[in-house]
Amino acid sequence: MAAALTAMLTFSVTGLTIGLATGVQAAALSSAPRASASGGTTGFGCFHPSQAGQARCFGVLKAHRTTSGRMSPFTTGSPTTMGYTPSDLRSAYKLGGTSGSGRTVAIVDAMDDPNAESDLAAYRSAYGLPSCTTANGCFRKVNQSGHASPMPSGDYGWAEEISLDLDMVSAACPGCHILLVEANSANVPDLMRAEDTAATTSGVVSVSNSWGGSEDNTVTSVDSHFHHPGVAVTASSGDSGYGVSWPASSPYVTAVGGTSLSKASNSRGWTESAWSGAGSGCSAYEAKPSWQHDSGCAKRAVADVAAVADPNTGVAVYDSYNSCGGGLLCDTELQLGVARGADGWVEVGGTSVSSPIIASVYALAGNTSQVVGGSYPYSHTSALNDVTSGSNGSCGGSYLCTARSGYDGPTGLGTPNGTGAF
Repeated sequence: MAAALTAMLTFSVTGLTIGLATGVQAAALSSAPRASASGGTTGFGCFHPSQAGQARCFGVLKAHRTTSGRMSPFTTGSPTTMGYTPSDLRSAYKLGGTSGSGRTVAIVDAMDDPNAESDLAAYRSAYGLPSCTTANGCFRKVNQSGHASPMPSGDYGWAEEISLDLDMVSAACPGCHILLVEANSANVPDLMRAEDTAATTSGVVSVSNSWGGSEDNTVTSVDSHFHHPGVAVTASSGDSGYGVSWPASSPYVTAVGGTSLSKASNSRGWTESAWSGAGSGCSAYEAKPSWQHDSGCAKRAVADVAAVADPNTGVAVYDSYNSCGGGLLCDTELQLGVARGADGWVEVGGTSVSSPIIASVYALAGNTSQVVGGSYPYSHTSALNDVTSGSNGSCGGSYLCTARSGYDGPTGLGTPNGTGAF
């Protein structure tokens, strides 16, 4: 492994300081999942505050409530009542009639989801998508070294993230093959090993990363693990509102922001605004890429493009890996927060949704041999839906936190209008 990985990149998660211990004290960071009493959302919980040196994923679960105000059991949902379906997403982003032609989208996550393949099968079967299994060569799960065993320990929070990522690739690119690379831990050195494995596996054209943390002055020393010419690498911009997340700020990735997506009676049939939870801003450490020309940020600006991320206009996901075994009692324990995981159909959001969608659109487009970092969409803006309303925080009215015509931080250049921008 590269010498840079002899030190550990650290993030701060709920006050936990994690940093690249290179002799320089890492700054305290803050990227905890946000819980909203009014919105009824919470982060997946795919991190362990008691353990140092871990990144976190950017998935957000929508809590459905009964008319009495109580949270409803997670098994009350169905494939058609718990968020947007594959046909919805392909309609919203004009992906109909496209095919991945067996191209492979890789997903990098931490820890193991023992139910990954069976849950993927349940999702695809529910929507009539073609089978994607180990047996037919469509699906493959490996550890960070690229081997089928041993796999990491299971983790209920990361399993939710894995289910989400696999389902979004299936939704956007039903014909794509999927490679799931599970890092041994959420420590960045392990994630970087998994990243290199994913990007160098034969057939992989794009890699999605739905995890990260705030920047510190050491992030540039591990950026090289995202530099794989000919492979499009995407990274979620975060789900804590205005503020920059790494690796979304790396110049070697397409930083993916988030929107609120709603059906509409306009010619498109859909409307979008910036999601209030999407990360964005001006990097403190990453140099300005040559292909980025916004004038209000001297360094790398986040994001580049976007897709749906608001859990209140969320997507349907199937996840059955939990700590209570399923059934009514399990649902009650999940409802009360005394068990972890999910028990069937859930509605989720976060930029964990948007990153695998964009990675899949890259695969559909088939142009990744021309992709350098996040540059490609900047020369193909006519094939994007410009998002011009919404905000993700307070930054003096700047475009870095407020959607506007043209480039802005929360939604970048816009969302896919077909595959032409990728």
